[in-house]
Amino acid sequence: GINMLIQFRFKNFKSFRDDTVLDFSATEDKENEYRIAKAGDERILTAACILGANASGKSNVIKAFRYMMEYVTSSVVYSRDKVRGINRLTPFLFDNKSKDAESLFEVFFSRETGRGCTIYNYGFSVNQNGVTEEWLNYKAASDKKYNNIFYRGKNELDLSGIPEKRRENIKISLEKETLILSLGSFLKINRFKIVINWFMENRITNFGDPRENEGLSHQAPAGFADSLDVQNQVVKYLATFDSSIIGFDVEVLKSDDDGKQILNIKTKHKNLDGGTVLLPLSQESDGTLKMFALYQFIQDCIERGSVLLVDELNSRLHPLLVRNILITFMDPEVNIHHAQIIFTSHDLWQLKNNILRKDEIWFTDKDNDGISTLYSLADFKGVESENNYVENYLLGQYGAIPSLKALMHMERKKHG
Repeated sequence: GINMLIQFRFKNFKSFRDDTVLDFSATEDKENEYRIAKAGDERILTAACILGANASGKSNVIKAFRYMMEYVTSSVVYSRDKVRGINRLTPFLFDNKSKDAESLFEVFFSRETGRGCTIYNYGFSVNQNGVTEEWLNYKAASDKKYNNIFYRGKNELDLSGIPEKRRENIKISLEKETLILSLGSFLKINRFKIVINWFMENRITNFGDPRENEGLSHQAPAGFADSLDVQNQVVKYLATFDSSIIGFDVEVLKSDDDGKQILNIKTKHKNLDGGTVLLPLSQESDGTLKMFALYQFIQDCIERGSVLLVDELNSRLHPLLVRNILITFMDPEVNIHHAQIIFTSHDLWQLKNNILRKDEIWFTDKDNDGISTLYSLADFKGVESENNYVENYLLGQYGAIPSLKALMHMERKKHG
């Protein structure tokens, strides 16, 4: 089925003060047409590569999505316990109006059902006190008009799209920090569960964060401890760039409370006289560790057709590995469920490698007031071949590049 993110929109979050849209709708461009997925009239892309200078806000796009995802999934867990304080919201802080204004998060995504394709539109606004607005709409992919399931505003609650006997339950239990979406999924309302499951299936990881990396290298894909098949899949995957690993030696140290296994993983290598030698996984290169950690995320998403978000995909990864990962998502024969990848990178090689379409390349830029904007390469008129993308980028024609003047000035002073 086609379960795909069509658009993510947010406003007043971290360095993004104004309305910001990451759009997966394909332009009319014929480039790499073969891998565009179709949901009704929508033509949907597989990838979004976000480029930009350091501190231009590219990570904040992923953080905004993470915030929305965590708010939805933790509101489910917490709404029973009435836990306050999951709302660690960071609005745009550089002007007084935005500081107290609400932040908005919204998604459009498609869900394939036995009866055809449905497009959902879900969003909410929150401020320091809780949820100020929330809405859920849906339509058949071929329809023009959305059906409202519910709308909640400052002084308004319209639950007309919800079964009548559930409406009372929702009205009674609704707290200002609770999402109606979460309550509805508790009450087993099917469309609510569909939306929540969509959020829960997506995966986010940040490779710029050493703590997160450390944790990831101890996690193994499902079934890794007891299935040789799974281990061999991982060997095959790692062999695309490191053929020295020929197997694994896995020992289960203990299972924690959630039933997650703590593993001691060693890698098997051939030694010079034909035998094998074991190395602790932690002694492998950064790149191998990162690829090992990424394996389970990529597998999860490819199997489910969900969205993988990776901050700093190119941090400690060779560009060819990044290319391999992208090709996995780009190949319709491998990616049969239309999984998508959103990643940030500061590697200009992404512009040159002829893998990405123009509408899959995004830039973040931050102005002198500290306000970030997000825009796509497809927004620029007259961008022809990918050969001059990089040159134009370096000339600053797409913005999104740090101001080099000050740096040059410093360099010169030093030598003088």
